[in-house]
Amino acid sequence: MDQIVPPSAAGQHFIGCLDRCTAVTDPYNYWLLDDAFPKGVCEAIAGLPFAPPEGAKFNGRREANNSTRVYFNPDNAARFAVCREVVDIFKSQQVVAKLEQVTGRDLSAGALRIEYCQDVDGFWLEPHLDISVKLFTMLVYLSDEESLRNCGTDVYDDTPDHNLVARAPYEINKGLIFIPGKNTWHGFAPRPIDGVRKSIIINWVTPDWRERWELA
Repeated sequence: MDQIVPPSAAGQHFIGCLDRCTAVTDPYNYWLLDDAFPKGVCEAIAGLPFAPPEGAKFNGRREANNSTRVYFNPDNAARFAVCREVVDIFKSQQVVAKLEQVTGRDLSAGALRIEYCQDVDGFWLEPHLDISVKLFTMLVYLSDEESLRNCGTDVYDDTPDHNLVARAPYEINKGLIFIPGKNTWHGFAPRPIDGVRKSIIINWVTPDWRERWELA
């Protein structure tokens, strides 16, 4: 039997966050997070030496700017301690087991992918479903500016009009989890972004994910 390595203090902190998370069932199941990481982790991520992308295309889809996207892959985990710390949280067997318990999603065959996002004014995301090769989606917000409080992820219903049902609270160290499915419509309606909307997106993806360099 493989040795069970205890989660780090940051991993234990995240498990505690899951114990306190708020489960929402309308219009689909999602979970709101508060105090996801220990003090200083969000600030360290937000302080990474990556500038917001210049000349970004805003067409409602992140893939329009694939060449400028930043991931917590092995290269960045080797360069930056906070990238390595966050990767270690989500590679902990106990953290994965707790996520499976909370969400009901089997992650045993998945591969971890963590993206660092810096969205600026003009950015928007059309109502969309995550692609089928994503098994799990989680966002944690990183900025504490009052001017960004309206910048959380939008949750839409499953009607043809995709009406706005809720907006996740955008505050530092808060976030949400959902399991991609046929009704998990979400996005970011066009609206002003006064500052830089920083976040990380944590996915588990299927083993046939083609862009292997993105993986943690």
